[in-house]
Amino acid sequence: MKHLVVATRNKGKILEINALLTGLVDQISSAADYPDFPETVEDGTTFEENALKKAREAACFTGLPALADDSGLVVNALGGRPGVFSARYAGEGAGDAANNARLLEECQSVPAIHRQAAFVCVLAFVIPEGVERLFTGRVTGRILSAPRGEGGFGYDPLFLVDGFERSMAELTLAEKNSVSHRARAFGMFREYLETMKR
Repeated sequence: MKHLVVATRNKGKILEINALLTGLVDQISSAADYPDFPETVEDGTTFEENALKKAREAACFTGLPALADDSGLVVNALGGRPGVFSARYAGEGAGDAANNARLLEECQSVPAIHRQAAFVCVLAFVIPEGVERLFTGRVTGRILSAPRGEGGFGYDPLFLVDGFERSMAELTLAEKNSVSHRARAFGMFREYLETMKR
């Protein structure tokens, strides 16, 4: 693929995506490269709706194939919350500490055995000519009763990863990148791009 636009202004995410898509995409642009790039209102009730909305708007605005993601934490005992509200669970502009505190408070009465959860990432790929594809990555685990580890961000210190018995914040970056929901979704997207090249 010659040119892909990614609907994000996050420079770290762009660097990560560049590395993940090396050899498959000649040029990757981001929302930051376009002064008037529209700010998408993420009002969907699912990760799929939000990711598709961002990708469609980016493809429409630039006329280029576009990629967008939406991700978050889903806790079974909380009916799937925080879900699409993961980044603002404790309110608009809330930081990681406030979001984690709210999650711990809501899980207080939930026994450890019933604290199953998953990190979910949905990638939406849209080509202006009408092609739309979704790629979903998941990593399962449980919610801890107290934070563990210094790495990562967001809910990582509270998420005990299945198969590791360490929190996401206790994994090395290489370990996290081998199992994370985002890495799994991008693995599927890479496979899709490889089949497009054939």
